[in-house]
Amino acid sequence: MPKANPVRKKIKIPSKMKWLFCSYDVESLDLKDDKDYIITQTLNYGVWDDLKWLYKAYSEKDIKAVLKNPIRGVWFEKVLNFWTTIFGINLPKKVWDKAIMNISPVSFE
Repeated sequence: MPKANPVRKKIKIPSKMKWLFCSYDVESLDLKDDKDYIITQTLNYGVWDDLKWLYKAYSEKDIKAVLKNPIRGVWFEKVLNFWTTIFGINLPKKVWDKAIMNISPVSFE
């Protein structure tokens, strides 16, 4: 079993990134336990410096895994399209549709 990367273990979410996680206390977020949420928020809303931090905190394998199993209903369509294109990931239509944030009213007729 590979040893944990000690550098990554010491990494904390920078205070300048707090706005990405406004629904949470950043100090309570755990880089391992909250990995899917942290990666999703950073890819969906982050700027260049945030993305550089993301690559220090997580491997490309971790990032791809989150993109292959996107959190339901939180992704902007253009953002998810960008990242899946960059990483050469083809999501099944059903997975894609569930991942996209939809703020359009639903008719129950």
